[in-house]
Amino acid sequence: MASEPAQENKAVLPELIQSPKDPEFVQNPYAFYEKARAAGPFFYWQNYDMTCALSYAAISAILRDRRFGREIPAEKRKPVPQYLKPFYAVEDHSMLELEPPRHTRLRGLVMRAFTSRRINGLAPEIAQLSHDLIANFPTDEFDLLRHFGQHLPVIIIARLLGVPEEMAPQLLAWSNAMVKVYIAGQDEATGRAAGQAATDFSDFMRDYINQRRARPADDLITHLIAAEEQGAKLSTQELITTCILLLNAGHEATVHTLGNGVKTLLECRTPLRSAPVDTVVEEIIRFDPPLHLFTRHAYEDVEVMGHTIAEGSEVGLLLAAGNRDPAAFDAPHRFDPARPAKANLSFGAGLHFCVGAPLARLELQTALPVLFERLPDLRITRPPEYADLYHFHGLKTLMVTH
Repeated sequence: MASEPAQENKAVLPELIQSPKDPEFVQNPYAFYEKARAAGPFFYWQNYDMTCALSYAAISAILRDRRFGREIPAEKRKPVPQYLKPFYAVEDHSMLELEPPRHTRLRGLVMRAFTSRRINGLAPEIAQLSHDLIANFPTDEFDLLRHFGQHLPVIIIARLLGVPEEMAPQLLAWSNAMVKVYIAGQDEATGRAAGQAATDFSDFMRDYINQRRARPADDLITHLIAAEEQGAKLSTQELITTCILLLNAGHEATVHTLGNGVKTLLECRTPLRSAPVDTVVEEIIRFDPPLHLFTRHAYEDVEVMGHTIAEGSEVGLLLAAGNRDPAAFDAPHRFDPARPAKANLSFGAGLHFCVGAPLARLELQTALPVLFERLPDLRITRPPEYADLYHFHGLKTLMVTH
């Protein structure tokens, strides 16, 4: 006789209410995480109608457990409004949203083109671009995000792919419109803008991919076109989606990490040279990461740390809360640039570990020393405010002078 499927009992979990649009929460979500942590590794977040994990151990376990995945189970899929269909036409081919075997094939093909040698070779270019951007800084008060943080990552990923860098502002606009779909409380206007951006972005990439097929070059798009694994290649739609994913993910998180990191270094009066730059960068990534909430779906009943997550359930992984777990990090709310090395959760783990992590680290390790060497007197002129972007976490502006 078949056993009954486990029922996830919300009553046994602490049930918390916290609007992700609340201004106090947006500015400091860590206070809510600590309130939730007091009750254990899991809680039920009523506003999201979802069980959430916030302990380092629970999040790490779920990220690595193949019984959880990104693909929404067929029975849980909801009808997509017509205006969002272009957006999901892109998403449906994204390795970020897929599981094996499609994920394995896509990621394998991308990794053949997105090699560590190719990434590491960008260091001189990142340094030179940093110098060039700094040379054009205003002499009085200015927004460091607008003049530095937003430009550097999108220009680098555009050059890497082989897209004309003069397209960077348009790429940024399309990307910003698309990622707003993930922000809490998005409305129909946001969805329509995302759908249009996905259409325009896809049309641009399709034309550009066709150009590269006719005229190959030494760039990532050409290498993605040529990438082959056991006779399999990326389809045109997979190429379009992969390029959009690399452009979106390749700059969005780095923009926020650069801004959050400079803010932290200046507020804590921490000289960048106080520890090896790679150690400082890891602490920046741990301390105030750009992505706070990532989800997984349970493909069967799974027990994690004494709590059963029922088949079909969606579970929220509060990556930033895991990075501040006192069971995993000593004095986790202190920014410690010399903190002993330990893997943080900001890039995920397991099957979906961030493909772009080496590029993000290289950009931070290269650009930040140039910034602070060129501008030793850099200081914040107005209290920084985080944008209403949850589950992302990044500044509206970072007003500085030098």
